[in-house]
Amino acid sequence: MSLLPDYSRQAEHYDETRSASPSVLRHLCEALEGAPGRRLADIGGGTGNYALALTRAGWEPVVVDRSAEMLARAAAKGLETVEADAQRLPLEDESFDAVTMISMLHHVEDRGAALAEARRILRPEGRLVLKGYTGEDAASLWILEYFPSSRRWMEATHPRRSALLEELPGARLLVFQFEDIQDASLAALSADPERVLEAAERGDTSYFERMQRDHPDELQSGLVRLRKAIASGRAPKRAGTATVLSWTKR
Repeated sequence: MSLLPDYSRQAEHYDETRSASPSVLRHLCEALEGAPGRRLADIGGGTGNYALALTRAGWEPVVVDRSAEMLARAAAKGLETVEADAQRLPLEDESFDAVTMISMLHHVEDRGAALAEARRILRPEGRLVLKGYTGEDAASLWILEYFPSSRRWMEATHPRRSALLEELPGARLLVFQFEDIQDASLAALSADPERVLEAAERGDTSYFERMQRDHPDELQSGLVRLRKAIASGRAPKRAGTATVLSWTKR
């Protein structure tokens, strides 16, 4: 079960509101330390915001994504791209020093297959770094109180940290709270309820695009409640958390 399999609509305006988050980059760079080289596959890398930032940090990334629309924007930034599904990579065994999977596993139908492919293309001692939202991170989002129907599919698409550690034994775990809103993820925007409202009205996140698709009436009623809470000063202003896992191929 994936959260949003088609990102073509998101691609049209993605870079207007989203960029690489310093909060995320700091932990990504820490998690990547010790890789045997600088060649990196950014699987599910979208328009290449994080790949571009990692280039500036000395990495040599290839953006891998199944959305041609997203990749066109990555290529326009001068990034090398490969159009492919994370579950079936047309890449050689042990051909990369590092792999990043940033906020993308909840869009994959078979998480195990995607992780197996990521491990396959890593060289010995290579780093696989996941950044995303676990069940614990999703549960910390106050916005779910306004849209309770989303809890079921959020739980289905966001495994708990223990489940990820079972799939990546020996991985190092880093949990952090967002200190900025640059990447405009729901967890980052949660620090500013007015920005959450704006994202909901525009459908700027996969969460709100799915709410509009699957629960349009609940979306509208929840937004009415959120507007009232903002107007009265009662809306929460609490940034969400995210989790980074760093696994080494032995």
